[in-house]
Amino acid sequence: MTQSTPRCSHSERPTAGRCGHDPRIRHIGSLPTMRGYDSTSYGDGFADVYDEWYAEVTDVSATVARMVELAGTGGRVLELGVGTGRLAAPMSNAGLSVVGIDTSAAMLARISEHPGGDDVVAIHGDMVRDLPDATFDACLVAYNTLFNLLDIAEQHRCFEAVAERLRPGGSFVVEAIVPDPTAPAGGNVSVRSIAADRVVLSVSDHQPHDQRTSGQFVELTEAGGVRLRPWAIRWATPDELDRMASAAGFTLIDRHADMAGTRYDDDADHHVSVYRI
Repeated sequence: MTQSTPRCSHSERPTAGRCGHDPRIRHIGSLPTMRGYDSTSYGDGFADVYDEWYAEVTDVSATVARMVELAGTGGRVLELGVGTGRLAAPMSNAGLSVVGIDTSAAMLARISEHPGGDDVVAIHGDMVRDLPDATFDACLVAYNTLFNLLDIAEQHRCFEAVAERLRPGGSFVVEAIVPDPTAPAGGNVSVRSIAADRVVLSVSDHQPHDQRTSGQFVELTEAGGVRLRPWAIRWATPDELDRMASAAGFTLIDRHADMAGTRYDDDADHHVSVYRI
C-alpha cells in the first residue's frame, strides 16, 4: 500500500523530501519513537479513507501502461503492499494476471470494490516472508511502499525475495520519493484539511540519522471523538536502493521522475526505478 515519506514532512501523505518552508508548519523538536506501531497499523488505520485521500498519488493509467509494457500482454504481475487494489484492479482490467500481497486485512477487503478487483489474487501476508511460490514477469512496489519495511535488513531481504520469484529478464519496479538530505530533524504539526464539521492535523517526526519518519493524521470531528491514523517509514536514497538491488542480482535499466516517463534529474523529488534480474 502506498505511503508517503520524508521529503516534505507537511505533505498530504507521510513524506520526507525536498520542499521549501511552509508557514503552516510548527517545528516542535524531536518526538519519541512511536510505540505500539506494527506492520498492520498503517493499513488498518487508513483503509476507510485510502482511495479518497490518495487518489492522485501515482498515475494509475501510466502505471498500468508501464506494467503491461514490462510484463507483456497477459503477463503475471506481483504487487507488494497492494492495499485496496487501486493499482492492481486496473492492471487486471488491462489483461494482466495480478497477485497482490498486504499485511492489512482491512485494505484487502476493499479490493473487490474496484472494477477488475475480483480477478486479483489477494494474499494476506508479509511482503518479505509470505510471497507466493510462483514465477512472475514483473513486480511492482508503488509509492514508498518499500519503505514500510522499517529495517534496512528487511528491505534487502525484500529485493532478494522478489529476485527469487521473477523469471530471467523479469522487472522490479520501485516507486519512491528522493529524500532531502537537508530536511531538518524533529517534529512538525500542520493542517491537512479543514471542513465545516472536521479538521485533520498532520503530526510527524523526522529522524534523518536513522532514515526514519513517522507520524499521525489526527482527525477531529464535530460529532465528537478523535481518529488517529499512524504511519512510519524507513526511507532510502536511490543510490542505496541501487546497492540493495545489485546485491540481489538486479541491474538498473532505467529511472524516471514518474510513471509517465518524465526525465529524472537532480531536481526530481520522486523516482520510478526499473531493475531487471
